Amino acid sequence: MPSAPASPKKASAPAERRRHQRMKIVLLGRYMLPNRLEYPCQSTDISPGGLHLVAPTLPEIGDRIILYLDHLGRVEGQAVRLTPDGFAMTITATSRKREKFTAQLTWLANREALGLPEDRRHERVVPRNPRCMLALEDGTEFAVRILDISLSGAAFATDQEIAMGTPVRLGSTQARVVRRFDGGYATEFRIPLSADDLGENLEL
Repeated sequence: MPSAPASPKKASAPAERRRHQRMKIVLLGRYMLPNRLEYPCQSTDISPGGLHLVAPTLPEIGDRIILYLDHLGRVEGQAVRLTPDGFAMTITATSRKREKFTAQLTWLANREALGLPEDRRHERVVPRNPRCMLALEDGTEFAVRILDISLSGAAFATDQEIAMGTPVRLGSTQARVVRRFDGGYATEFRIPLSADDLGENLEL
């Protein structure tokens, strides 16, 4: 008889995890752990309540995760399960933001099913000439290597230490340092680029 109460508990856990339908959506991105370092990742499936990432560096269960995914932008949540190739996390969002997120997921799932082209508004490109001069407000300049560029910002590699929030100039483009990752930083442009300018021949 003692085993009878355990049965409903075991059955309820997977049901709880599957409250939201998961969609097979593969997106590239970066995630930040509590140590404030960023790492590249790739989603394998996403639902409005959570997602699974293929990731090189694993968090601790319960760690707060800040994630930036192509097409979806910033996502926050907690690591809830480790897997052989990465981890699963919850998604923390207001009901309004979750509705918008659900609509984005549906669009992405349909785009993949129908073979529609990429939405260029969120595209990242790797420039043909990655060398760029970065200038600080005090006039200090040093060379960095541009990793990728989107309409709203760029990621670059450098050994220099730069504080979060620092205004910088990448080439002739005004920006602000918003994130640090292993080997470099991500910036947000003061004024977004034009979609017509985004391409591998772009120089900031």
